[in-house]
Amino acid sequence: MGKIRVLLVDDHTLFRQSLAYLLLQNPDVELVGQAGDGIEAVEKTRDLMPDLVLMDIRMPRRSGVEATRIIRQEMPGVNILILTVSDAEADLFEAIKAGAKGYMLKNVDSNDLVEAVRLVAVGGAVISSPMAESLLNEFGSMAERQAQRSRAPRTNLTDREREILSQLAHGASNREIGGALGISENTVRAHLRNILEKLHLHNRIQAAAYAIREGLVAETSPREATELAGEES
Repeated sequence: MGKIRVLLVDDHTLFRQSLAYLLLQNPDVELVGQAGDGIEAVEKTRDLMPDLVLMDIRMPRRSGVEATRIIRQEMPGVNILILTVSDAEADLFEAIKAGAKGYMLKNVDSNDLVEAVRLVAVGGAVISSPMAESLLNEFGSMAERQAQRSRAPRTNLTDREREILSQLAHGASNREIGGALGISENTVRAHLRNILEKLHLHNRIQAAAYAIREGLVAETSPREATELAGEES
């Protein structure tokens, strides 16, 4: 790989100049341009097509997150490393969702920043240690919320469908279910089709297992389970 072509984006001129001086001490880095806000960042990225945009978040006219989203949509080959003072989790998550490959805080060690530039320029990912902990905690929370949703009973069944599930789990035939609920066998079959479709199941045995698992009925006896296995919908 040749030199890493970098575009610097920050609204503070003095900081930008200091950062440019730091990067140019590395023979494998080429500074192709600078921008002072998000709008200018998008325009210069279109013109210069750098390997990497080193982007601040808090800027006038257009934020770094907005600019990142536009650049990644239009020019997916351009990688973006966020360099900011913001340690807010919301900024980190929005930047990652927008397509940033890295998120570093401005108090980062200069050597670590240069290594991050090299890594992100070739498609790698890097996050400052304090922010990485926040991201991992959020992923853990997301996993727990997903597990809770998967454990929660489904609520899109009607009362009649729940009644039929309860009868079904006890091994009742369509005729017996119809007799118990005062409806025809055809109506029972129609309800069963709706239940299977709603629950994304394939047969009445799976439906009965669902009813037991979700606590809609007490566990069936061995006799009822045997009868159920021989019943066809």
